[in-house]
Amino acid sequence: MAKTWIVAADSSRARIFSTDKPKGPLQEMVDLAHPEARLHAQDLYTDSPGRPNDGNPSGRQSMESGSDPKEQESVLFAKRVCQSLSAGLQRGDFEKLYVVSAPTFLGHLRSAMNNSLKGKVVAEIDKNLAAHSVDEIRSHLPEYL
Repeated sequence: MAKTWIVAADSSRARIFSTDKPKGPLQEMVDLAHPEARLHAQDLYTDSPGRPNDGNPSGRQSMESGSDPKEQESVLFAKRVCQSLSAGLQRGDFEKLYVVSAPTFLGHLRSAMNNSLKGKVVAEIDKNLAAHSVDEIRSHLPEYL
């Protein structure tokens, strides 16, 4: 029987579970933490925006980077989660993958997945259950995995 992996993730935590049986219990294998996602944006990047020197001292304005630091951290963590999943796939550790994730983070995971990993995803559940109990996570999955 093919082994199934389940990842339950949000921007600050990702838990990877496995099961060998279609109705079997989940065994937690990996718990990845990303504490930077819990920081305030100003704590992530303390430098203030630079100022352009356009020769007009009266009309000075700040230069913004245009991207949200918390969003950048979320994207980085999604890449880290997908690297961990891809490593398991390359080792042949699973055949099917269920993704349970907060909706925004689910989009980041989709973007970070390579085609091989995307091909193993059998279902996506857009719920933030990363901090919930194993039984709660299992209750949101199909009866037969």
